Amino acid sequence: MSLFIVFEGGEGCGKSTQARALYRKLCHQGIPAVFTIEPGGTLLGTRIRKILKNRGSIPITPESELFLFSASRSQLLKEVILPALQAGKIVICDRFISSTIAYQGYGRRLSMTTIERVNDLTIQKLVPDLTILLDIDPEEGLARRRDIYDRFESMDISFHRRVREGYLKMASLDSDRWGIIDASLPRKEIACIIWRKILDLLKESNHSLK
Repeated sequence: MSLFIVFEGGEGCGKSTQARALYRKLCHQGIPAVFTIEPGGTLLGTRIRKILKNRGSIPITPESELFLFSASRSQLLKEVILPALQAGKIVICDRFISSTIAYQGYGRRLSMTTIERVNDLTIQKLVPDLTILLDIDPEEGLARRRDIYDRFESMDISFHRRVREGYLKMASLDSDRWGIIDASLPRKEIACIIWRKILDLLKESNHSLK
C-alpha cells in the first residue's frame, strides 16, 4: 500500500535533512520509496526552482510566484508522485501545498480563496497521509542559515512569523494528518520521533519491515 508523506516547516528547520534521512531508512528496511522536492523533482521543476529561489533573479509578483510553484507541482505530480503511489511506493516529499498556503497565503497575504482554487486545479484531490511539521522560532531558524541567497530567507522577520503562524494553524485544524515536532531538539531525537510516527503508518498499511 502506498503512502504519501510530506515534510514542512520554515527556513532552517531541518526538514530536508530529516526527509532524506527517512528516505534512506525506508530503503534500508527494503521498503520501496521515492524522495522528491518542491519546487523541483522534474526538469521543468528544477528550472522553475532556480527562478523562484534565486534572490538575484528577475522580480516576481506574489501572484506569479503562486502560479510558478503550482506549475512545478503539477508537473511533479504527473511525472513522479502519482506514478510512484500507483506503483505502491512510499513517496517522501520535501514541501507540498501547505508551503503555498503558508508562504503565499499567510506570508505574502494572497487571497486564500485564490490559493485554494489554484491548489484544487493542481493536486487532483491528493492529500498527504502524514504531514510532518518541523516547528522552529523564525529567528532561530534563520540564524542556522549562514549564507542567505534565497529570496524567501531574505524576507523580513514578520514574513517568517506569519509563515509559522500559518503552519501551526493548518496543523491544529487537521491534527490526525499532521505531526508537529520541535525542530530545536537534537537531530537524532527528531529522527526517532519521526520514525515512530512512520512505524504507526506502516503498521496500519500492512508494510513489512526487515
